[in-house]
Amino acid sequence: MTFEESLDKLNTIVSELESGNLSLEESLDKFKEGIVLSGECKKKLDEAKLVVETVDKNITD
Repeated sequence: MTFEESLDKLNTIVSELESGNLSLEESLDKFKEGIVLSGECKKKLDEAKLVVETVDKNITD
C-alpha cells in the first residue's frame, strides 16, 4: 500500500470513529487498524526524510 493509500484509509477510519455509529468492538478494531496504518505512514515518512537528507548532503558536499 502506498503512503497516500494508507493516509486515505487512516482518514476514513478517523471519520468512522468520529461518527459515533460504530459498536465498541468495531471501534476497537478500527482503532487498532488505525494504529498500524499510522505506524506504516510514519515509517514511510522517515524513509523519505532519509532519502532527502542523503541527496541534500550529496549535493552540498
